Amino acid sequence: MSAGVISGKGDMMLHPFHIHGTQFRILSENGKPPAAHRRGWKDTVRVEGDVSEVLVKFDHPAPKEFAYMAHCHPAGT
Repeated sequence: MSAGVISGKGDMMLHPFHIHGTQFRILSENGKPPAAHRRGWKDTVRVEGDVSEVLVKFDHPAPKEFAYMAHCHPAGT
């Protein structure tokens, strides 16, 4: 597992953030514990101008053709 940060700070647009091939848990949002409904394992989460610390599972090898990929889906695109 690995810890990281997702940041939408300064951008008020809705960003559904997604990681292919694995799941993650939100550890904190803007330095505070996440709401109860955001605490479980996720593969997609909304980012709305927040900074979230996450814990990501990397429990299997990811070959080049099926690499772990993180990205967002901006609303309206």
